[in-house]
Amino acid sequence: LAGKPLIVHTIEQALRSSRVTSTVVTTDDERIAATSRDAGAAVIVRPAVISGDTATSESALIHAVEIMQTQNGSLPDLLVFLQCTSPLRHPDDIDRAIETLLSSGADSLLSVSPSHRFLWTETEGEARSINYDFHHRPRRQDMQPQYAENGSIYVFRPQALLATSNRLSGKIALYKMDEDAAVDIDTPLDLKLAEILLQERHKEAQR
Repeated sequence: LAGKPLIVHTIEQALRSSRVTSTVVTTDDERIAATSRDAGAAVIVRPAVISGDTATSESALIHAVEIMQTQNGSLPDLLVFLQCTSPLRHPDDIDRAIETLLSSGADSLLSVSPSHRFLWTETEGEARSINYDFHHRPRRQDMQPQYAENGSIYVFRPQALLATSNRLSGKIALYKMDEDAAVDIDTPLDLKLAEILLQERHKEAQR
């Protein structure tokens, strides 16, 4: 992506953060591990049993926390979970997300992007509106603000992760990001879109 391995964008963002003191990649892939080390991250080798398409992020997070606790003799104060498939972060987003959690007294935080979509579901062949009453369609600007989880930044306390097996628990805070932060790279189209947006950001930074 934009001339770098996808994961390197997130590693560099973590390394530039003034609040993140240790940047760690958990993976079972030797090429990803080598690329991550070259970019400046430490690597935790993930066992096969918690790797693959069906493995949960929580299982990898718990394994990483347990390894860090063994290596360091204590748990980290906070965990900042950055998914490399959501690389469209501004330089200060990570620090501001941590500050948001601390200033709000929250136990966990997720990053979100504004959503203005009218959502529907279908049950047994019958369609039903979810977040609005289609009998009285509101103007978008009059709707209660809604946000979509964008997968970019999660901040939480390791003790809570170990106790609940969930990255989110207790009092949950939102860190609000731009709409383009919602680009989650799962398809070739997502990759092209992220490339365009990164190029635009670079142009704006040069002005």
